[in-house]
Amino acid sequence: MNAKSTLLAAAAVLALAGTAGADPVKVGMITTLSGGGASLGIDTRDGFMLAVNRAGNPDLSVVIEDDQQKPDIAVQIADKMIQSDKVDVLTGIVWSNLAMAVVPAATAQGKVYLSTNAAPSQLAGKGCHPSYFSVSYQNDNLHEAAGAYAARAGITRAFIMAPNYPAGQDSLAGFKRFYEGEVVAEVYTQLGQTDYAGEIAQIRASGADGVFIFLPGGMGISFVKQYADSGVGLKLIGPAFSFDQSIIQAMGDAALGVLNGANWSPDLDNAANAAFVEAFRAEYGRLPSVYAAYGYDTANLLLSAMDKASVSDADAFRAALREADFASVRGKFSFNASQHPVQDLFMREVVREGDILTNRIVGVAIEDRGHAYEDECKM
Repeated sequence: MNAKSTLLAAAAVLALAGTAGADPVKVGMITTLSGGGASLGIDTRDGFMLAVNRAGNPDLSVVIEDDQQKPDIAVQIADKMIQSDKVDVLTGIVWSNLAMAVVPAATAQGKVYLSTNAAPSQLAGKGCHPSYFSVSYQNDNLHEAAGAYAARAGITRAFIMAPNYPAGQDSLAGFKRFYEGEVVAEVYTQLGQTDYAGEIAQIRASGADGVFIFLPGGMGISFVKQYADSGVGLKLIGPAFSFDQSIIQAMGDAALGVLNGANWSPDLDNAANAAFVEAFRAEYGRLPSVYAAYGYDTANLLLSAMDKASVSDADAFRAALREADFASVRGKFSFNASQHPVQDLFMREVVREGDILTNRIVGVAIEDRGHAYEDECKM
């Protein structure tokens, strides 16, 4: 994989029923394929491309490039994709600071943006836009699930911690929104930090009886290993981003038993999910992550809209997207007025199955959750 860019054309020999005469759609995927967050972008890409290749629609092509987890690089790629590659739809960004750098300018230029992951509160409320759809969640959601479930997990005095960037700020706000106990400390770390000795010392001295963290990618791997070695031993809870399939293998046994909020799990019982998990394992030789699930759903949402409307008719195409007429791997799925999902939120536990660490659902945290910023959206 070239660390800077990968160009993939997704095409097949048969068109989907109902797409005859439709305008071709070109997608620009900007995602993280190198550095500490690479596993998240790779899973996003692989889930999206699995759905594209399974559909076999020759009217859909995809250009994929690596943002290197850098906002300036993401902006440069988006400009090139819009001006030179002439993409119709943008997608794929994992990190909220990159989304904030790219999405407002892209939608202002009339491009549809479909979020496979990052969904900051700024784009859910006052910054909502008719051409912006979050297919994943609103950033607070999985943290809200953890907050709602924490008391049931026996955490009455919580130490909470996240990186100091938009998604980190949303995460702690989301946890506190539904948490019924006492927050004894709220700590923001540097984005990309890997040494947590100071924060672990703070946890030890805090009087907390549990710890909530949002530390995605390599940050979470570093923290969980150091935390396990420290012997502090307080209950650990977080969102799926910090304990997902692409991450927990690197954590090893240090992750066992950790609870994490999610809107998807490999054991979620519906036909679309069973088919997705089986197909992903067959294609890539590993279990999918939430990032892969979001990528897969995003591609299928796009394909469903292509089946109903031409991308050249912007209003009709956006209306087709809003219908969300596809079989989501999450089961229930619909868009609210700000074009974010309404969906169930679960708690999962990290378990071992043979030689593989994975997650299994232990309960429903919140049913039919939209998001907290809906009233601020004035579309």
